[in-house]
Amino acid sequence: MLSTNYQYDEEASKCRSLFEQKMKDYGTAWRVLRLSSLIDQLYIKARRIRNIEENQTQKIEDPVDGEFIGIVNYSLMSLIQLELGATETCHLSYLEILAQYDLHLAEAKNLMQAKNHDYGEVWRQMNRSSLTDLILMKILRMKQILENEGKTLVSEGIDANLKDMVNYALFALIKITETKTTVV
Repeated sequence: MLSTNYQYDEEASKCRSLFEQKMKDYGTAWRVLRLSSLIDQLYIKARRIRNIEENQTQKIEDPVDGEFIGIVNYSLMSLIQLELGATETCHLSYLEILAQYDLHLAEAKNLMQAKNHDYGEVWRQMNRSSLTDLILMKILRMKQILENEGKTLVSEGIDANLKDMVNYALFALIKITETKTTVV
């Protein structure tokens, strides 16, 4: 588990770095997005990954790991929006947004550690494509929850699905990094 915590932090750091850079380029324009729009962005990224996995070819040279980074960042943005709501005028500073990002990432990591304890890090034996499928399933679940006006009878809410997606995407990034390291 020590290795997982280190690898998780390494990949999460890459995601946060890109999030920070994009905030410098675009500011907080994403705060205008409603939850349904953010979930659609997640769907686009996950579908691209699955299409590339199935077709084993791609025409746009953007690497797949960038899509998993996008899933981490859009999931964390969604958690922020879920808590604060969409707005055209962001009253939060750059540092306040990063604090929210870090808070939700820490919650996802705590969840990962608890589940890894109980499940014995079974994700390490899974195919990366299974992580893609799980992400897509979580997105479709969230779309259904939105259609149900945010209500569930016995199931986890949108926030739990988003935290799982952060973890699945970070697991995929760990697997990609391990593959690159092994090949070299």
